[in-house]
Amino acid sequence: MAGGRRRGGGGRRGGPRQHPGNQEPTPSPASLSPAATMAQQNAGTAPKTGRPKKPMEEPVARAPDVDSLGFQAMDRNVPGLSHVILQKLNMKSYEDYKSAMDGRKSGRDFGIRTYFDMFQKMEDTFKFCAECKKLPDALPDPKSLRRCKRCQNVYYCGVACQRANWPLHKKFCKKLKLVALDRLVEWLIFTGDIPFPTETWTKPAQDVEGWEDWFSMQGQLEEKLGAILAGRYMTLLWANAGKPRPEDGELRESVRRLVTDFHSRPLTIGLGLRLFSIDPLAKALTVHVVGASHVETLNTRLTDYDELTRMFPGHRGMELVMVGVDVVDGPIMRPPLATPAPQGRVYLSSYKGLYHDFWESHVETKLAARPDLVVGFHPGFHACPDLLAGWLPTLLLLRDYRLPVLFTVYSEQELKSSLQILVELETHIMGYATNPFASLRPEQVYSSPNKAPVYCSSYYITLLGPVALAVPGAEEPEDGDGWQGGEPSAAGAAGSIAPGLG
Repeated sequence: MAGGRRRGGGGRRGGPRQHPGNQEPTPSPASLSPAATMAQQNAGTAPKTGRPKKPMEEPVARAPDVDSLGFQAMDRNVPGLSHVILQKLNMKSYEDYKSAMDGRKSGRDFGIRTYFDMFQKMEDTFKFCAECKKLPDALPDPKSLRRCKRCQNVYYCGVACQRANWPLHKKFCKKLKLVALDRLVEWLIFTGDIPFPTETWTKPAQDVEGWEDWFSMQGQLEEKLGAILAGRYMTLLWANAGKPRPEDGELRESVRRLVTDFHSRPLTIGLGLRLFSIDPLAKALTVHVVGASHVETLNTRLTDYDELTRMFPGHRGMELVMVGVDVVDGPIMRPPLATPAPQGRVYLSSYKGLYHDFWESHVETKLAARPDLVVGFHPGFHACPDLLAGWLPTLLLLRDYRLPVLFTVYSEQELKSSLQILVELETHIMGYATNPFASLRPEQVYSSPNKAPVYCSSYYITLLGPVALAVPGAEEPEDGDGWQGGEPSAAGAAGSIAPGLG
């Protein structure tokens, strides 16, 4: 029910999360998302080159539980907030939450009986004073919290706190209004209204420089947006959200932002293929998504990455393997292929476990194909020492096997921190830049909303092998790919964004 974008591989479905132990928090793991609610209710060391080891009967290690750390970070900002969230989810402990995210807890157990109940419970988890951080139960009158009329997002316990907070809040109020709208409209992803049907690209992939180009290829775009706005679930949403329905123009822009959020991951994978000059028309390809969790796999459909087929029409077949300790049971929970993916199709599979264990048990034994590209969405290894320790064996494996790697990050600060770690690991950094296919959906820091919103996959980093083996000029991307060798910049990438207010 509660979604989020962060574990050892960030991603999509659910409410915003926040980095544990990081000075620049990004979205938090346990915010209540109506989309994820209904989805649930309805539904170590460097690699060795010798002989592969036999698979271990019990896992040797488990990655740090980032959701748990996220709950702790929330309580540092707003004491008691995690308890409120669990209460609204009809849960007694964090273990219940984890069980739900792993798919072991029935959606019926959430205690949600109506659409209104669902949206109200989500809104209740945002009810704390943005200035003094008090929750309703800590106030003489729990109903005294009032929402900012401009953004419809943050709350205050009284006029004094609102006035004291205004010098800070006014910097972000306009964007936070978009955040509040998008987290409601996100529900339409889980009802199937978003994204709208897309078409084969009419331009070569290298000529599509960003979202503006992408939207220009969508035939009858306004009609498609209009159908979503007139649909049954959009009507149900605003009949039960407890807020007035926005103007159609605002709703159209919200749907557009959520469409970019949905397609950001497959298009970023396609960008990685182009940056490394990997041709999907030449052979069948395998892509490993490392650090995948419930963020990428909760309610994921087998067709969710089919935009890659529109991007590369006539491709020889692509398999995307989601690998992570928190992969959720569902349609894509099927074994990786030992043979090439079917021609012209994007085939999704998954493995629940650590990547270096997957490498030994499946790749080295040829139960799964060696990857042509490895992608990690918001790996988060920069956030705290425990996370870095959990990622270290995988980072060394990727480096020593010289696998083409693309990581995404939320912000410039996260980019700099991640680059510093990769430099210390003597990894060859091919480049880094603003991602032209970053999500355009702004997300707030859940328990500390008066900060600049962040955007998923704002920047990318590409890696290939260790520094010692790097050949100057080898495998450099072609001109026009938006490659930047210095500080991240949006220049030259149509539709690219910076993770701030702009």
